[in-house]
Amino acid sequence: MAISGWFIAALALGAVPVVLLGGWPGLGLWVALLTLAGVVDVALAGSPAALRVSREVPGRARLGEPVETTLLVLNTGRRTVRGVVRDAWQPSAGARPTRQRVAVPSGERRALTTVLTPTRRGELHAAGVTVRAHGPLHLVSRQRTLRTPAALRVLPPFASRRHLPSRIARLRELDGRTSLLVRGQGTEFDSLREYVRGDDVRSIDWRATARRRDPAGGGAKLVVRTWRPERDRRIVIVIDSGRRAAARIADEVRLDTAFEASLLLAALATRAGDRVDLAVYDRRVRGRVQGATGAQLLARMVDVLAPIEPELIEPDWYGVPALVRSITPHRALVVLLTTIEAPGAAQPLLAMLPELTRNHTVVVASVTDPDVLAAAAERRSSDEVYRAAAAERALLDATRVAAAIRRLGGEVVTGAPRDLPPALADHYLALKAAGRL
Repeated sequence: MAISGWFIAALALGAVPVVLLGGWPGLGLWVALLTLAGVVDVALAGSPAALRVSREVPGRARLGEPVETTLLVLNTGRRTVRGVVRDAWQPSAGARPTRQRVAVPSGERRALTTVLTPTRRGELHAAGVTVRAHGPLHLVSRQRTLRTPAALRVLPPFASRRHLPSRIARLRELDGRTSLLVRGQGTEFDSLREYVRGDDVRSIDWRATARRRDPAGGGAKLVVRTWRPERDRRIVIVIDSGRRAAARIADEVRLDTAFEASLLLAALATRAGDRVDLAVYDRRVRGRVQGATGAQLLARMVDVLAPIEPELIEPDWYGVPALVRSITPHRALVVLLTTIEAPGAAQPLLAMLPELTRNHTVVVASVTDPDVLAAAAERRSSDEVYRAAAAERALLDATRVAAAIRRLGGEVVTGAPRDLPPALADHYLALKAAGRL
């Protein structure tokens, strides 16, 4: 049972003249009358316990995109239930509206729509539905919480997909499938064709030219070799979900940036005909996608990545080579999405790298903090000078770790949260063009 604002207002408004005119006995009588009216009001109100509530919730939604959920309220009682319904989603679900007025006659059903705009990736849950049914006087209400659990999986937003069309265009240029006069170079022989203006003269096949004669008697026509990039190569993405992945950089969790970069790289690589496998790892495998191709790959990746949160533990880098071997026994491009800003914490990573670079092409991708770069450039006051010194030291540490990775045979890609996904995709295209996959 819940007392409404109308009951408090009636008590306050009636108490003043009663006290002034009749004293304390009159106030007691006024309270008794209001209490009796409240009891009658509750008796005439419909029962929330007679309501049967069910939900229609989509299984998945993308972060930041609105999605509608429907609450179906069926009245199995004898009286009409009038009141307010509160759908209790957790705050990060962004439910609007949170409360809705409803009138459900006996034996009928009403549908209430709630729009969710998630502000956090992962599993969102609704604990129950609270119904407050009031009587005709609106003084006292009957309240009950009905257990109607529901869950909505919020997928990574994949905001970096806006970079995909331009990278696919570059991939086609690399593959020689555009209308440009200059063909892209690859590493695998594709076919022979006649020379056209703009072709690289180094691609002329003189033996094929000697065998081909112009039927009109104009002599031999030049023939060039065409190439295409490597296909069916293996790409293994390993995402660090340890404690440093929980840091927020430019209002985005490092782990979410790693997810964005991995999704863009996977979408581009599968378009290029390469096979992509993914593992999220700290001291054990938190999520794994293996053997998927095409559109199924991205669908499985977002579904696996959605509920994963950073673990406040140090990652076990010595287990990464065994993890890669369990995914593929062949040479692959291994992409490690982690952070390289602390030399001390990077020691296990550096100690493990020679074992990986011996058999694979290794790329370490790390997020840089734009606030650190900005702090290093601001030196107008004494406080800013000290802050700039600390920022310079942090940048120097990251540079030292990157140089150590390169000495051990790996490659480094860094960038701000918005820049890292396209930078990693560009590096993949450069490796593919050079035939280093």
